[in-house]
Amino acid sequence: MTRRSCAIYAVGIICASLLVVGVGLFVGQVFRTLMHNRLKKEIVLVEGSRVFASWKSPPPPVYMEYFFFNVTNVDAFLEGSKPEVNQIGPYTYREYRYKDNVSMGENDKMVSAYNYKSFVFLREKSVGDPTVDVINTVNIPAWAVMNKLKRSFWKSSIVSMYMNSIGTGLFATHTVDEWLWGYVDPLLVRISATSPEVEPVFGLMYKKNGSHSGEFVYHTGKENYMDYGRVKTWKGESQLTFWNSNQSNSINGSDGSAFHPVLDKKERIYIFTPDLCRSIHMEFEKDVEVKGIPAYRFTPPRSVFANKEENPANEGFCITPKECLGTGLLNVSPCRKGAPVVASFPHFYLADNKYVAAIEGMSPKRQHHQTFLDLNPTTGVIVRANKRAQINILLGRMSGFPKTRTMNETVFPVMFINESVVIDDVSAARVHKLLLIATLVSHFPLIIVGLGAIMLLVLIILLFRARTQKNEVKRTVFTKPLYATSNEEDTSYSPVSDKEKDDPQNGTYISLTPKGDPQA
Repeated sequence: MTRRSCAIYAVGIICASLLVVGVGLFVGQVFRTLMHNRLKKEIVLVEGSRVFASWKSPPPPVYMEYFFFNVTNVDAFLEGSKPEVNQIGPYTYREYRYKDNVSMGENDKMVSAYNYKSFVFLREKSVGDPTVDVINTVNIPAWAVMNKLKRSFWKSSIVSMYMNSIGTGLFATHTVDEWLWGYVDPLLVRISATSPEVEPVFGLMYKKNGSHSGEFVYHTGKENYMDYGRVKTWKGESQLTFWNSNQSNSINGSDGSAFHPVLDKKERIYIFTPDLCRSIHMEFEKDVEVKGIPAYRFTPPRSVFANKEENPANEGFCITPKECLGTGLLNVSPCRKGAPVVASFPHFYLADNKYVAAIEGMSPKRQHHQTFLDLNPTTGVIVRANKRAQINILLGRMSGFPKTRTMNETVFPVMFINESVVIDDVSAARVHKLLLIATLVSHFPLIIVGLGAIMLLVLIILLFRARTQKNEVKRTVFTKPLYATSNEEDTSYSPVSDKEKDDPQNGTYISLTPKGDPQA
């Protein structure tokens, strides 16, 4: 076997091996699986891991925007007319988050922490000064007290008279700063004198600046990557006690700050939020991209706040069978000390149309009022998020309070929030680097297939050249006797004398004359 033949055989074997191995690895997703397994082991809430520091102190800036609904026809509404409101905002605050008192447990399978939040006002991102701008809206402390006493005619009558004596109405006007961070309410001051558990100060965000919402215990993901960041207990309890079914009281999912890697479009994302006193789920909506990072957008579907007829699983969130609101609303009074607070999406987005139609000034729009999470599916990192929720007060006739006798039952909007975050450039660069490594490793079989294709091309070239040279050799062998003009020895017959040429018999003449013959 020639050296050229050996080279062809070697190239052929290498080519076939590369193609078979490369295609096999690609079809079997071997390297992709290896990379995902590595991510599952590295993305855990354990000291020294890739994500632990950013989990404790998230680097991307979080902004909290507050929008208020200012009532413009209070007197007409109290007489039975449709309320009219206009939206004022945003009043924007930079939200600083960090986890404190972090401690590991159960052989690094669990981690406990307190989630602290603090807020700093940003004038350049706001429509006005919260200490100056005033909002006229529902007198929430008064309605909370009235709702607490509505089943006792005598107590409600006494409180009604006291409210009249101090000039407390069903609506009130305060600055944005007072509505958010607190003001001394005269009615609460009077009640707190006999009921010390009642705070004399009211504010929608009262005592929430620089505070925490209780101790959380999380799964680290060390045992199972699907449990990464999942809440095990809140305030020492694995079940809530606010609602009327075990399913409704379940604490499911994370707290919204961490999600497991290797996400699937078909799965549901569960989030437990203390503000709503319940867990909600989100489903895949579409593919998006943020700062060049691919992401899956997850949003809460209509079924999350659907009524019990539309979604029977939500029956446990009804206060009583008669106090069950329609689709798009959640009565959170059980975890708001009995205050008639109702949660919804802004402008009653995804709610029954009757709630939108009942208030002049409501205009739900998906772009501005949808809650969503954009998660990178490989790492589970949040690249963008908007948490939007609206605070409403349930108004209606109450026995013992004459001022309410002409009022129709109304879910009245007070304020909505937009808590937003977009991944910062430094964190985005880290994610890009990690995704690049994951892509290269996952596509390594394609590199092997590419090398196999190159070797196949080399094999084709070698075979073509070998065939060409073989054809040239054959052509030379068969054509040389006809056209040879070289000086090489000619083996054809030549006559030895002229006599041979003249032989009429065309015979062969060979001279045998002896040396001594004189005729020679």
